[in-house]
Parts: sequence; structure tokens; C-alpha cells
Amino acid sequence: MNLRSSNLPLLLLTGLLHFGPISRGQASYIIDTVDLGILPSTTVPSGTPVNIVCKVNVIYDITQNLNHTFQISRHDAIIYTFTTKEDMLTYKLNPARAADSGSYQCRVTVKEKSKSSFSHKLVVTGLQTPTLYINNTQPYESEEFTAVCSAPEEKGALIFRIYQRFANGESEIIKQLAPSVNSSETTLVLRPVGDRVLYCDYEINLVSGPRRSNHSKEISLLVKGLQIAPIMNVLPSSNVSEGDVVEVVCKVVSDLKNVEVYLTMDKRILKQAPISLNHRFTATVENSGELVCKAVWGNVQKETYQTITVNELFSKPTLTVKPTDIFEGDIFNFSCSISKYDPQRINKATLKFSYYKDNVIITTSQVYSSRAHPSKNGNYTCKVQAQYRMNSFVKESQIVVLKAKVRISQPVLSVVGGTLVLGKDFQVLCHSDNGSLPITYSLSRPNKPVETRMVSNPGEQAIFNVTALSKDIDIKHMSCQARNSQHEPAMAQTLHYTKLIEPVSKPVLKIVPNMGDVTEGQDVTLVCSVQRGTVPILFTWHHTKEGPIANHTSDKLEASYKITKVRAEQQGAYYCVCTNPASETKQSHRVTIGVKMAGWKKGLIAALCILFLVALLLVVIFKKHLLWFKKKATNELSVKSAGTKVERLSLTQAEVSEATNVTPGILGKSVWSEHVSGSESDDQHSVTSPEQPEPQYTEVQIRKVNPDRAPVERATDTVYSEVRTSKQAAPEEADGFEGSVEYAELNHDCDQQGDHGDHTVPAEHSVDNNMSDHRECDHDTAPDC
Repeated sequence: MNLRSSNLPLLLLTGLLHFGPISRGQASYIIDTVDLGILPSTTVPSGTPVNIVCKVNVIYDITQNLNHTFQISRHDAIIYTFTTKEDMLTYKLNPARAADSGSYQCRVTVKEKSKSSFSHKLVVTGLQTPTLYINNTQPYESEEFTAVCSAPEEKGALIFRIYQRFANGESEIIKQLAPSVNSSETTLVLRPVGDRVLYCDYEINLVSGPRRSNHSKEISLLVKGLQIAPIMNVLPSSNVSEGDVVEVVCKVVSDLKNVEVYLTMDKRILKQAPISLNHRFTATVENSGELVCKAVWGNVQKETYQTITVNELFSKPTLTVKPTDIFEGDIFNFSCSISKYDPQRINKATLKFSYYKDNVIITTSQVYSSRAHPSKNGNYTCKVQAQYRMNSFVKESQIVVLKAKVRISQPVLSVVGGTLVLGKDFQVLCHSDNGSLPITYSLSRPNKPVETRMVSNPGEQAIFNVTALSKDIDIKHMSCQARNSQHEPAMAQTLHYTKLIEPVSKPVLKIVPNMGDVTEGQDVTLVCSVQRGTVPILFTWHHTKEGPIANHTSDKLEASYKITKVRAEQQGAYYCVCTNPASETKQSHRVTIGVKMAGWKKGLIAALCILFLVALLLVVIFKKHLLWFKKKATNELSVKSAGTKVERLSLTQAEVSEATNVTPGILGKSVWSEHVSGSESDDQHSVTSPEQPEPQYTEVQIRKVNPDRAPVERATDTVYSEVRTSKQAAPEEADGFEGSVEYAELNHDCDQQGDHGDHTVPAEHSVDNNMSDHRECDHDTAPDC
């Protein structure tokens, strides 16, 4: 452990010695500054040598030879790039010109690092004065010569202009040349004749704006007149007749050589020769016009003009055809004629006529007749021939195109689509299967102006828009006329249609049988009918609650829907809807059907009601008999000792009062005497046999009367006393009763106040809690209770 601690410094020293050279191989550097300078100044006159100096300062951790890439830019456009190990670069402008003006900047790049200097502006004032060169200072008028304007030491795109100044001092620009580098050459042609001075200048467009140079030196120029105007003579005269021989002489009187002479008419060269020419021809009408004699020397030319008139021996023939409208089968006549001729030179009788069809001669007579037929269609001309001075003259007429028309056939007036719906707008088409175009169709309607359509091109149709017709009789008064000739009668035709559809009228819904309400289970028929309309008609019956319930398509004007065994839920409002191919829907008024109950149901309900009443009556009678029996049994019952059978007694108020020594009028409540059987299975209405005696008890309830209050007589009050008697018997003979008690309780009228309470008269035995029946006073009959 101590050995390892002592060797640790030695290991660290060895590591530093080993990795030290490696770390020193990765040298770092910083481009500290980049400076730009313009020498001798930032503003210099044109032609001054200027140096753009860029210097960089790089900081290293160790000395290194790194390459420096210099970029010189003007207006952010690189104009010079150079790589060197030196830290300074000089870019020379020798000499500096106006195009060198601008904002300069230097950027230096060392490996992956780069840095720029601040920008500096160089202004070069002035422009080089241009030089003008002319290759001919004495040109003839209209003669071309060369001019060169240049500024050889300037840079950039220069726009040169050449000017001339006349002897009177007026100056004008002759030509502005396209931009060029430092020189521009052009060709000039000057007129009129005379002395003038030429000079030039140029303009350069800089970022700071355009600059214009000074004028070049002026050059004197003399424009000489060129005497090469030609002379032209027409013999025998410029006014001749057909058949005359005409000679034209055209020449130039000049000492110049290489002069060419041209004779032209209507931009057509008749003859060409050097210096002089003669042209001889026999005059025709086509030779009438203006003759031009041109003298050409280089690019210079002179002209002389002479008008020649040639009179006709006879006019150009005219070809006519009659009639103008020719239909197939018609006779047509061609006639060829001349409007004038020279009787002194030709004899009209010697004129020869001939007819041509499609350039093929068909006859030599003066007139030509034939019957129109498709084979006769074609291009017709006529020619007239005359003799004069042993010369034959032939003239041809204009072309007449013959195309026999086809007679128009009977037009057909039809409904577009073939179906006519009354009450709706529709379109009709008037058309003829045969007939040459153009065809004029006319539509006539009652109380409407006549409408016309002209069909001029194949494929066109004469379609008319017609407003709705309300009656089918109006169709018979509608007609169409077709015409393709003013001389032929028009063909007419009435309206033809494939199908006429009349919309349905408003339907009427009836109920059969025709009565107000129908009885449930009865058949009902709904009859829907219309007065008019094209069949088939679709009838649809609707119930206002259920919607559509049935539909039927009929070929008649009515249809019916039968409701068999109508039910109560089918009552309500009904209506019908009708439609036909006219696609117009009409709805009837609503009718209401009321459904009465069926007779057997009424009888059944009446029978049930009668049975119910009978049953109710029997119940009432039974109750009355039962009460009567109870009253009778009560009257016959006397208070007995416990004995052989159980009895139910009903006592009158007098008897109860007599038994309890209480005044009858003061009893306020009924007193019941009830015998309760000890066995629940025994019949309540049966009389207990003497062999099985049961305990009996008597219960009497009375109320004391206030002695200070007068008794109230109640004629209808009945007091019942319920006396229960029982006989001492062994427990096993009590049929489940633990004991019986006979007691009497009299309750005074609950109309009394305060201190009057209930009094109980105990009997000999204890009270049977299970069998006692105690009824309280009735608050409805005794409100004071």
C-alpha cells in the first residue's frame, strides 16, 4: 500500500510527458482584425491609380504558416479573390475609372473562420472624353457610311449617342446605340444635301446614378447630291387602246458606274438593265396603271413615274342567269353580253361567244338554256373573242355558280318531346325534311303575332316557345309555314303531337252510403272523381292521422276505395289526391266519417246495465229482508238467563229506557245486543242447539243526562240493546272461550258538556276482551259528540 502511494507522482509526470505533445499539436487561432484601406484617397479623378489594401491580423497559440484567402467585393459583388500566406493584399486600379466607384469591402478566411472589414466608399470623378471616327466625310445623299464612337479607357456598359448640327445651329440626335463596353460602331445614312457637323457622347449608369461624358471632337461632313434620276418616255402615247404597241424607254444620264435601271408596275418588275432599257408590249386593259422607272446605285435609288391608260376595244362580258331562284326542274337561261365596244376598231357582228361549265366548253352560242338538275350544278363563265389588227382579244366574264334549289317539302309542326300538356308552356319544332337553305319558318297562333325563325346552316332548328294552352281546341288553330323562295308559295301545316295530356281537375271525394255517421262494422266506400284529365290517373286516399292508406291507377275519371267493417279508430277526416302524366297533383276537400257503436254492443251494454240494476235491486231487497228479520228476531228476544241457545234481540228505545230506568229521549246512541258464537266455523245465522249451550253475555251502553238540561225528543232515533247471555259451563264446554262476561254500559248523549262521563254497569262475570263489540257515537249524526 505504501509502495503504490510513493509511485503516484511518478505516474502523473510520465502521463504529462506523454500527452503534452499531442495537446500542443492541436493549435488554436483567432482572426483578430481585418482592415481595408483606399490609397491615395477615397475620392480621386478619373485616370488616377488607386490601391485597395486589405490587412489581416491573426493571433496564434503557436507559430503557424496558415493560408489567408482574401476576397475584395464592390457593392457586395466579389471582384477579386486571392490566397496567400501573407497577411496583406493589394488590389490595384490602374487607372481608376468612373465604373470603379462604389463601396468596397474585404473578407479574409482562415480555414473555417472568416471575418470582414468595414466598407469604404471610393468616388472616381469625371469621364474620359469619347472619340468619333467616320469613314467617309463626303457621302452622297442616302449613301451609307460608318461611324465609330469610343472611350477605350472606360469600363462598364456605355450608351453612345451620335448627333448632327446643321449650319443654322440646330442639333438633333441621329442615333442612340445599344449599351456596349467602351466602343460602338454603326451605319449612318444622311439627307438632305448640305454641310453639317457630327459629334458623339456616352452615358454610364452607376449605383449612385447616371453620368454623362463630354462631347467628342466635332467632324465636318458634306452630303453631296446624287445625279442618277432616271428619264422615262412612253411611245406613241400614255393613252392608247387595246391592241396598240407601246414602247417604254428608261435611262440614267450620269458618270457613275454600276447604276442599274428597273421598270416596274404594281410591285412587279417588267424589265431590268444597266444605265438604260427599252420595253415593248401590246397594250391590254391590264396594262393600265402607273409605270415606275428606278435607278439604283449601291443603297441609293431614284424613281420616275408615268401613268398609262389603255382603252378597251370592248368591255369585259357579263354573265347573267334567270330566274334568280332556280329549283330543280325549272328552266334556266344564261345570257352573255358586253356593255360597250369601239365601233371604229371592231365589228360587233364578228364577236364570238362561248359558254363554259367548270372550264369545259358547253356551247358557242350567245345564249344558253337548260333544265335545272343536280348534274347541271357548277361554275359557269362566258368568253367573248374579237379581232383587231391581226390580233385576237379574248375576255372572260365573272364566275356564276349555279346550284338548283330543292323545293321545300310540307313542314311538320311538332311538340318538342312529343307530349303536350295543357296548362304548361311548351316548345314546338317546325321542320321540313327537304328544301334548300335558307328556310324561313313562321308560326301562327290565335290572338298572337306571327313569329319567324330562319334556318341558314345545316343542323339548325326552328324552335318556338309557346305559352300554355288551356283548351285542346286552341291546338287546331296553330300552324307553321315554311318558305325558301320569294316566288314560291309557302307550305303550311297544323300542329302535330304524339300525345296530348290534360291535367286532372280538382277531385271530389264522396262517401257511399251518403249519410252522416256510419255504424261500426258497416262497409264504407270512398269515391274519388275528377271532371277532366288524361288517363291513366293515380288516385291516392289519405287519412289525416294514418297518412296514405290506399292508391289505385284507373283508366276512368273516378276510382273507389272500400273500407270493410269500419272500426271506431277509422273515424276522422279523409281526402284524396289525384295525378296523371301531366305531373300535376290535385287534392280534394276533406270529408269526415263518424263511426257509431254497433247495435249488438248497445244491446249488450243495456242488458248488462239491466242485470246490474236487477242485481243491485236484489241486494237491496235482501238487505231489507235481513234487517227485517233482525228486527223481528230482536222483538221476539227477551233477556234470558244463560240457557240453551243463542238469540239476537233488538230492543226499542222504550224497552231499553224501561230496562235501565233512563228516559227514552236522552239516549244518544244505538245499543246493540249481539251474541257471539264461540266457534268460528259455525254458521253465523244458525241457531245454536240446546245440546251445546254456549256462554252468553249482555252489553248495554247508556249515557247520563244532564239534570240541568231539558231532554230532547228525537222521533227517528232508535236505540238498540245488545244482550249477550251465557251459561256457566265447564271450560271444556266453552268451545275455546276462556270466559264470558255479561255487562251493560249505558252512554249518555254526547251533546252534554264536561262532567258527564261514560258509566259501565258490570255483570256477574268478567269481560271477554276478544268478543266485545263496542261502537262509538257517530260524529256525523251527533256533531256534539
